[in-house]
Amino acid sequence: MDWFGRAKISFTHHTSPLTLQQKDGTTTDLLKVCEQATPPCQLNPLLFNGHVQTMWTVVKEHGPQIYYRRKIFDSDHKLYAGTFTVDFVTEPHQDFEEKLPPRTAYFSEQDFANLPSDDSKPMLIVLHGLSGGSHEIYLRHAILPLVESGKWEICVVNSRGCANSAVTSGLFFNARATWDIRQVVKWARQNFPNRPLFGVGFSLGANILTNYVGEEGEGCLLKGAVAVGNPFNLDVTNRALRRTHLGRLYQRVMGSNMKKLVANHKETVLKYTNLDYDRIQNITYLNEFDREVQTVTWGYPTEDAYYRDASSCDAVLGIRIPFMALSAADDPIAVEEAIPYQEIKQNPYTVLCLTSLGGHLSWFELGGGRWHTRPICNFLNKMAFDIDLDAIKPDACDKFDSQFRTHFDPVQRKLQILDLNQ
Repeated sequence: MDWFGRAKISFTHHTSPLTLQQKDGTTTDLLKVCEQATPPCQLNPLLFNGHVQTMWTVVKEHGPQIYYRRKIFDSDHKLYAGTFTVDFVTEPHQDFEEKLPPRTAYFSEQDFANLPSDDSKPMLIVLHGLSGGSHEIYLRHAILPLVESGKWEICVVNSRGCANSAVTSGLFFNARATWDIRQVVKWARQNFPNRPLFGVGFSLGANILTNYVGEEGEGCLLKGAVAVGNPFNLDVTNRALRRTHLGRLYQRVMGSNMKKLVANHKETVLKYTNLDYDRIQNITYLNEFDREVQTVTWGYPTEDAYYRDASSCDAVLGIRIPFMALSAADDPIAVEEAIPYQEIKQNPYTVLCLTSLGGHLSWFELGGGRWHTRPICNFLNKMAFDIDLDAIKPDACDKFDSQFRTHFDPVQRKLQILDLNQ
C-alpha cells in the first residue's frame, strides 16, 4: 500500500541498456540517466488513487503563465493536405488574439522569417493529448522549468482542429497521424541546423510520438524523447474503459470533447468530408466517435481495427534514440495492462518509469505542483547538457529476422497509403 501519497517507482528496461558517453569523458547508460532524473514521488495524500487524481484535473487552476506565438504551416504531405498550427514559446507579450488560447498571438511574417538561427540551444517539440493544445495545464507545468531556465527553445504542434486552429481540408487527426510532427522536425532541422532536437508527448500525443520515433528508426532526427501517459495499446485501453462504470464515464467525457471539436468545424466537415454530422453529434462515447469519424475518414472497417493499427506498442521495438516512457500504474485511461513490458525489455534504447500512483497526466503534489515536471525536465537537461549526443550511433532495426526467412516489421501498418499516380 502507498501510504500518505508516497508512490513506489519501478523501472523496466533491457538487460544491457544503451551505453551513453558523457561530455566529461565518463560512461553511463540510459537506465542510470532515467533513474537519476527521477526524484521520489510524493503526491497529495488526499488524492489517494488514480481516479481521484485524474478527476482533480477538472479543478481548473490557472497554471503557469506560458506565452506563445503561432504559425500556420501548410502540410507538405502529398495526400494529407491542409494546414496545422505550431505554437512557439516566447517572451511575455500583451498582443493576444481573442480567437486564440490565452497568451497566444500570431507571428508577424517578418518575425517568423527571422526565426532561423545557427545557435546550439536544445529545442523541444511537444505533442499534446486528445483534443487539447498548447494551453493545457499539464503541458505548461511540464515545460515551465525549461522555459524559466532560458536554455531551451520550445514549440507545441497542435493537432489539426485543436487549440482554436482551423481545419482546412476536412482532415482532423488520428492516433497514428505522424505526418505533421515529421514535417515540423524536418523544418526545425533545416532552420536550426546546430540545435539538438527532442520530443515530448502526452497521452494521445505520446502514442503519436512513439509511432513517429519507431517509424523513423535509426534515421530519427530527434536526439531523445519522453512519452508521458501513453495508452500504447489502444485496443486494450478501449476495452478496459468500456468494462467499468467509471471507465464509461471517461469515455463519455472524451466523446463529448471530440463532438465539440467537430461542432467547432461544422462548416468544414459538411464542405469537405462525407462524414455524417448529425450521427456524430448523437454519439455518447469515444469509441462511438471513432466509429463515425476514424473508420469513415481512413477506411478502417471497425474502430477496433483502427485501435489495433494505430497503437504504438509494437513501434517501441523500432525506436533507436534514447527514449523514456513515464506512466502511472493506477492510470484509469492509459491503463497499465496496455504497457508493452516485453517490447521495452527487448530494446536497449527504451526505459519505462512506472509510478504506483499518479492517475492520467495528473501526479498532483501538495500545494498543486505536478510531479511529472521533474523527471521530464531532468531527463531532457541531462541528455542535452551532459551526454555526448554525437557519440550515439544507432544500429539498424534489423534483428527480427528468423531462420525461415521471415521478417517482423514493428511499424508496418495495415492501413496502406495508395499512390494516386497509379
